[in-house]
Amino acid sequence: MIANEQQENRECPDGGQAFARVIYQTHGTALLQFAQGLTLGDVHGAEDIVQEAVLRAWRHADRLTSTPGLTRPWLFTVVRRLAIDAHRTRRARPADLIPTALDREVVSDSSERTLTSQVLTRALAELDRPHREVLVHRYCLDRSIEETAAELNLPQGTVKSRSSHALRALRHALTSLGAATPAALR
Repeated sequence: MIANEQQENRECPDGGQAFARVIYQTHGTALLQFAQGLTLGDVHGAEDIVQEAVLRAWRHADRLTSTPGLTRPWLFTVVRRLAIDAHRTRRARPADLIPTALDREVVSDSSERTLTSQVLTRALAELDRPHREVLVHRYCLDRSIEETAAELNLPQGTVKSRSSHALRALRHALTSLGAATPAALR
């Protein structure tokens, strides 16, 4: 290993293109295998990382050739950091869209609405009858406080109070079912 580093130093004192060739010849295979492991087998991603690492080594050729034994550990550190940066970048950005996927016709799917309806029905079933009645009249049947009070034969203040308590109980029931609380109930 040290002999290879010394050979690099003798062959590439100017830090030119020969330096990059020697890096690829001496460390290329090991760097590529290491990068493939870090990219979970993504050959193209690994090749890009190794190419960037060699480019950075070429930029620092004077320092790397002047210190025997530094090149290989330096390269592996750079490859590891580049792989971490690439992983973070992929997580931070939305997935790239395939242009043909945008051309497809969107088919409406009522499964989200059906699922929401089922969860809401289960949450309402957990409420006591007076609270459930007030919520059904106020929000499902879209009745005003006055209309709900008249329909249920209750004072308007009772309807307001039950609505408030019922919404709090509904939030708790939705949370206990593992559902996200809708913005309207926060």
